[in-house]
Amino acid sequence: MSISTIDLGVFIAYLVGMMGFGVWIANREKTENTRDYFLASQALPWWAIGGSLIASNISSEQILGMNGSGFELGLAIASYELMAAATLLIVAKFLLPVFLQKGIYTMPQFLESRYDGRVRSLMSVFWVALFVFVNVSSVLYLGGLAMESLLGLPLIWGIVGLVIYSATFSIFGGLKAVVWTDVVQVVVLVLGGFIAAYSVLTAVGDGSFFAGLGELYEKTPERFNMVFSPTDTYVDRLSGETRSSYDLLPGLSVLLGGMWIANLYYWGNNQYIIQRALAATSLQEAQKGVVFAAFLKVFMPLVVVIPGIAAFTLGADIQKADQAFPWVLNNYVGVGLKGLTIAGLVAAIGSSISSIVNSASTIFTLDIYHKHIKQDASETQLVTVGKISAAAALIVGALLAPMLNSLGQVFQYIQEYTGLISPGVVAIFIFGMFWKRTTANAALAVVIAAIPLSLGFKALFPALAFIDRMGITFLLCAVLLIGISLLENKTKQPAITDRHLRLGLILSLLVIGAATGAKIIFENIPAVGQGTGLLTLGLSLLAVGLLWMERKGNDPKAIDFDENLFHTNQTFNIGSFAVILILAAIYASLW
Repeated sequence: MSISTIDLGVFIAYLVGMMGFGVWIANREKTENTRDYFLASQALPWWAIGGSLIASNISSEQILGMNGSGFELGLAIASYELMAAATLLIVAKFLLPVFLQKGIYTMPQFLESRYDGRVRSLMSVFWVALFVFVNVSSVLYLGGLAMESLLGLPLIWGIVGLVIYSATFSIFGGLKAVVWTDVVQVVVLVLGGFIAAYSVLTAVGDGSFFAGLGELYEKTPERFNMVFSPTDTYVDRLSGETRSSYDLLPGLSVLLGGMWIANLYYWGNNQYIIQRALAATSLQEAQKGVVFAAFLKVFMPLVVVIPGIAAFTLGADIQKADQAFPWVLNNYVGVGLKGLTIAGLVAAIGSSISSIVNSASTIFTLDIYHKHIKQDASETQLVTVGKISAAAALIVGALLAPMLNSLGQVFQYIQEYTGLISPGVVAIFIFGMFWKRTTANAALAVVIAAIPLSLGFKALFPALAFIDRMGITFLLCAVLLIGISLLENKTKQPAITDRHLRLGLILSLLVIGAATGAKIIFENIPAVGQGTGLLTLGLSLLAVGLLWMERKGNDPKAIDFDENLFHTNQTFNIGSFAVILILAAIYASLW
């Protein structure tokens, strides 16, 4: 891709400015204790939380990868963004109140407070390994590839540059520096993405942005189908092969089914996402920030999908789909603005890396070092360990990143590794919060069994879509967790005292499990028999039946809370209602 001297100057000025800002924040804000360094002194306002959530989430795999998917599949890939908005509302209303009531710093701390130290330690090791060996390395690799594609910079030097850029605000300033640089970077990210979308849509619409959107829909209506059927296909740009669209986005499962597991794990149980909300000044401020992020999420398809559809409509001459966004930049974004748009992409990459590194260092310091290595460490020592471990995570990730070149689809690499554990993690968090009979041994068994169950189900049903497999694995984990808990619990109580919580869990099992089973039964999915749907439906009904019929006593470490904890203020309710209306309008008009 060609880039002018002016664009290069804009890009370099942005990098230098952000690095200087990060260093200034790190030196200006004191990080004398763990609360300062890991939770930004719990002083974050709602708009900083919302902006940081989006900046941490959006990276090169979204901007390049989802625009590539928009080029090949269309707007349906935006389900990841749109359903994330709905998930954020659930997280804000039902999960955040419990987390903040517990006064935790990390997700593993919550697991110990609800279960025991074994569950905390096992998940601490897993999460640090996942963040460093999978997330940091893959984001650095994809970021390096983006720099190579956009600027012609060799992969290695792109990775080194991203490490240096991220280190300036992720190591020395802690979460406070990460979040305040995120606030700036999300503005550049959204502005740069909108510039690209506006430029290409005005080209499609002969000078009119809205006419361009209309032209896209008129010329390629199939690209605006939001729910695929089993017979829908797409042409892979690189190989020329015709493949199933349904395998990637299996129909109603993007609305009712396994998509909820992926989203609940990412937005509700993920340290580098939840850490921002834990750093809020209050629960109400955290909830407002999450609603703000949900509102932004609804409009993100304009940045991460629409330019790819426009590239297809304009007949982009590209070898593979992931080149759609660079093609738009090269052909339709003007001088100076191109440099700002590339800066927006780097902002997204830098935010993601710094967020993951900060969270890996938080868990390592508080859940591994302080818990198992030096329990009498002072606050100053813990902050020092946090800085050293953050630097180590960046270095290890940078060393591993070039090795991913042989893996082919790196996004699939991320999805596969995360998807192996996410059904089990969602099960132990959701049942641990809202079912008072859940035991520590049951949670430990589910954590250990989650990966073998995921791999086994993949081997038994290879033709089943990834999202559907996650939903069914969640059901297996739920049945295992309920069964072990009931076997262990010897006490009884004659009356139901948690009817609302129990009904909520039953509803979630029906939305995720029964809906998946019914869909598989009634849709004629190639190479997937109705028996799979019957199995899924049976597991759902078994889990529902066990929950509805049991009359056991509470686990000693069950969470006691007043249901008034989940009452939300008018600002949250109005914002949530607006987000739901927009989502309903999108799906109703583009079904």
